[in-house]
Amino acid sequence: MPKSWITTFHTYRDIRLLWIFLMGFASGFPWVLIASGLSGWLKDEGVSRGEIGLLGSVTAVYALNFLWAPIIDRVHLPILHRLGQRRSWILLMQILMLGCLFALSQTNPAQHLFLFGLWALLIAACSATQDIAVDAFRIDQFSPEENDKTPPAAAMSVIGWWTGYSWPGYLAFSTADQIGWNQVYVLMMAVVVALMLATLLVREPRTNRESLQAAAQQNAEQNLHLSKMGSWLAVTVIEPFAEFFRRNGVKVALTLMLFIFCFKIGEAFLGRMSIVFYRELGFSNEQVGQYTKIFGWFLTVLFTLIGSAFNTRFGVFKGLMIGGIAMAGSNLMFALMAQSGPVEWLLLLTLLVDNFTAAFSSVALVAFISAITGRAFSATQYALLASLGNLGRSSMSGASGYLVDWLDSWSLFFIITTVMVIPSLVLLWSLRNKIADVTDD
Repeated sequence: MPKSWITTFHTYRDIRLLWIFLMGFASGFPWVLIASGLSGWLKDEGVSRGEIGLLGSVTAVYALNFLWAPIIDRVHLPILHRLGQRRSWILLMQILMLGCLFALSQTNPAQHLFLFGLWALLIAACSATQDIAVDAFRIDQFSPEENDKTPPAAAMSVIGWWTGYSWPGYLAFSTADQIGWNQVYVLMMAVVVALMLATLLVREPRTNRESLQAAAQQNAEQNLHLSKMGSWLAVTVIEPFAEFFRRNGVKVALTLMLFIFCFKIGEAFLGRMSIVFYRELGFSNEQVGQYTKIFGWFLTVLFTLIGSAFNTRFGVFKGLMIGGIAMAGSNLMFALMAQSGPVEWLLLLTLLVDNFTAAFSSVALVAFISAITGRAFSATQYALLASLGNLGRSSMSGASGYLVDWLDSWSLFFIITTVMVIPSLVLLWSLRNKIADVTDD
């Protein structure tokens, strides 16, 4: 049964949602540096579309972060561990990111494209590692009995992500023509410092994670007859993945993973080329910043809150289905723009549909992945599932620039991205009962 609207809105009165928002901001900001800002900088330097799309594949590191996620779950950092398991890793990655950002700001991509890409890759690696801890930070805030808090937590995470991506992104694009991209990236270092302060201010979640991990290790020692070191490695590296398959069954687990992989591939192909598309269509850097960052941010916040309330009241399955269908529709809007040229009102209408899509589908997907994540190994299991989505979005979309060149048609490119959505909707329908089981109270 759907919840009442009063009960739905009551779930938002929780200080932990503010902390999740701040950590979401920290998660979204690096994408200014390695995605939209990077594409804008390279475009202004005269780098080809194919190279821009290929260099954007540094984000593929997000698809691999599950490989070292067990370390984030189990290894205590010297000195910094006083902040807690999650915050200590977040702060360390922000410190490293600050140094890499400075190095990137001092590199000319037109003359040293490989070195430029290397620094961008290191920023992406720091960000992907930070995301492991940020996602676990969000999941650990609420017990499995607080399922009603999952969509609001997902909403605050998404709003925080888009705030971290949009406002610094607007600052970057609105000043790029005046001060140059190198100085823009120096300016972005101040944002990293502010995020480090936020990490020190939020409160570490209280969980029984360590006792659950200790019980799993003791079980491994007794049943598998392993040494302490052997059992630690087994619990750290193998148990998080084994537990996920045991809890869901192999068939359902594989279907879940395939759905997450496919869900946003079409959106990623579009997103990788969107800045290049806007610039080639005739919009200025300032217009790109104003419309896609500021206007887009207001739309994202609005639709994220609506999407969160909808998912809380009516369930995550309906939210995912509506978001997926809207995703296909928004890609067709871009095809219409390609035929019409730089018409501002059409850009605003397209962004209206696109941001509804991004907000609605993101809230539902984050809430869903959070719900199927076990609490003993939240960092590792969420990283595994999220990395599958990143694999589809980041690695495969690296060919987006070459696809546009081969098709020689922006309209046809956007139509193809629409078709890419269909397989995920079929998989989603097959999972409707499982989604209802794990997301209902």
